Amino acid sequence: MNNEILYILLPDYAAHEVVFLSQAVASDEYAMKENPKYINKVVAPTLEPVKSIGGFRTVPDYSFDTMPDDYAALVLIGGFGWSTPVADKVLPIVRQAIEKGRIVGAICNAASFMAKHGFLNSVKHTGNGLGQLRIWGGENYSNSDGYVHAQAVSDNNIVTANGSATLEFARELLLLLENDTPERIEMYYQFNKQGFCNLFPEQ
Repeated sequence: MNNEILYILLPDYAAHEVVFLSQAVASDEYAMKENPKYINKVVAPTLEPVKSIGGFRTVPDYSFDTMPDDYAALVLIGGFGWSTPVADKVLPIVRQAIEKGRIVGAICNAASFMAKHGFLNSVKHTGNGLGQLRIWGGENYSNSDGYVHAQAVSDNNIVTANGSATLEFARELLLLLENDTPERIEMYYQFNKQGFCNLFPEQ
């Protein structure tokens, strides 16, 4: 299997939601990894730079038309683009990923997009609150009982998270990907969650 992790970025994407996962894939606490298990790749609607909410522009590695069929995981990064028509072009990409049993992650409004198209109807999941999932999902969302009021939820190769859960989202995906040992993944999570000074009080 291709070892690429594909990050779907739509216009006005939430840049902070991609940081912890992509960083843990590419580096450790010392330096860039010489031989990382996975490679981060950006997918956008076209090969033109895609702008984040904060105004940063990212040059995609692939467009929707040039992305590979084989990859390790598909990660949908949240932002305001998921409520626009361009998001509909992601629908066949996600459907194929789920049919092939790929790992799929969706955070913030991307989780609501998943609800809108029925992808959360057979898994435990979370998102930006049950109310938003119901509004976005409408008649296509039939799994309110599967909603878990948690920062991030992993079930059957699908990871969902709310927009404040960047670290928890990263942890669940890193565990599914077996990017490192569970102990080191937890250490990465706690270091960034608690902060250096809490973990290492001044002597």
